[in-house]
Amino acid sequence: MKFIVKWTIPCATRVAAEQRFLATGGMPPAGVKVIGRWHGSSGWGVGIAETTDAKALQTWVQQWNDVLEMEVTPCLDDAEGGEVIASVKR
Repeated sequence: MKFIVKWTIPCATRVAAEQRFLATGGMPPAGVKVIGRWHGSSGWGVGIAETTDAKALQTWVQQWNDVLEMEVTPCLDDAEGGEVIASVKR
């Protein structure tokens, strides 16, 4: 399953978050694959992760929630979303 992972870096933790990212690369634990990740210039970012392991995904969030405000939302790509739309009887 794919997830949209959005984060905001509060001003109070910006330096700590940047230092941790530079030291670790911010990659998730085993069981979570990063499909892509983008960083905005105003202290926010978004990524797409894929996993069948909710505990691994939650571990990743817990590793960063002291310096980032994070939101995780399940998502579908166009093909998967199209299948859902096609299956709905109206």
